[in-house]
Amino acid sequence: MTASTELNAVRVDVWLWAARFFKTRSLAKQAIDGGKIDVNDAGCKPAKTLHAGDRLHISRGEERLEVEVLALSEKRGPAPAAQALYRETEASAAAREQAREQRRLVGAAGPLRRPDKQERRELRRLKDSL
Repeated sequence: MTASTELNAVRVDVWLWAARFFKTRSLAKQAIDGGKIDVNDAGCKPAKTLHAGDRLHISRGEERLEVEVLALSEKRGPAPAAQALYRETEASAAAREQAREQRRLVGAAGPLRRPDKQERRELRRLKDSL
């Protein structure tokens, strides 16, 4: 893993991949292009340079993270090394924990089993009447 003293700046998509927020650089690029990543409270492009001390807002599905960049890397390493590249803010961690608890309390919103033949017919009739 490359130390932050050797690197002054890294592309945002490369850093997100190296920090293991996304499995591939192309997924990181798609998230950036889709507006799911903000650097220092502003939108960015995949080639934007990232420096130590920058703040990122990352949206992955239901998950919202706010992290501070501690170190830079262009290489994807093991998970403990990747977690050393950033620090999640206290507010972000609390909000994620609250959302996790809310999902646990609500439980699975879907049906417990598949509808049988009679229920499927009723659903079809209901849909056709709308």
